[in-house]
Amino acid sequence: MQNIDLWGLIILPLLIFLSRIADVSIGTIRIIFLSKGERALAPILGFFEVLIWITVMAKIMQHLDRWYYSFFYAGGFAMGNYVGMRLEEKLAVGYVAFRLITRKPANILIDLLKKEGYGVTFFDAEGSKGGVHIVYLIVKRVKLPGLIATINEYNPKAFYTIEDVKVVREGIHRISDYRKHSLFRRGRKGK
Repeated sequence: MQNIDLWGLIILPLLIFLSRIADVSIGTIRIIFLSKGERALAPILGFFEVLIWITVMAKIMQHLDRWYYSFFYAGGFAMGNYVGMRLEEKLAVGYVAFRLITRKPANILIDLLKKEGYGVTFFDAEGSKGGVHIVYLIVKRVKLPGLIATINEYNPKAFYTIEDVKVVREGIHRISDYRKHSLFRRGRKGK
């Protein structure tokens, strides 16, 4: 009976694959947190991201004769991008600017959104095919599916755009409301 190198043929390549998924996912989340202004967690995530990467690269460099390790490494990178994007969707960090343009009168929708606690800015405008109503909101990404459901219930054919917002300050909500929903609460200095 022949000895099979279980560690070198199966376990280590799988560990390389899984480690690369973890490292790239952490990197994706770190970059997203930085772009959303959540800077407190980024250095910690960066530490673990690089620690995993160095450990995996050291194993690959020790075994350059095992060319298939590179395929597991590349596969882990690709899967890590996918996993990182899915995690980011689930975390729904930050705020978005939501702009709705509709030809249908928006008074009922505006009243409904106000009752649901949204800060709403609205005005009438002129579109390429006549008069339109523009409704503008800044909302937490986590609330976006509910907002879209409300919009679709009101007017399934309404045109809207969604853009990421880096910083939110004041508005109808107190600034403490924004901090309360931040991943890391930033308290006031002094006093």
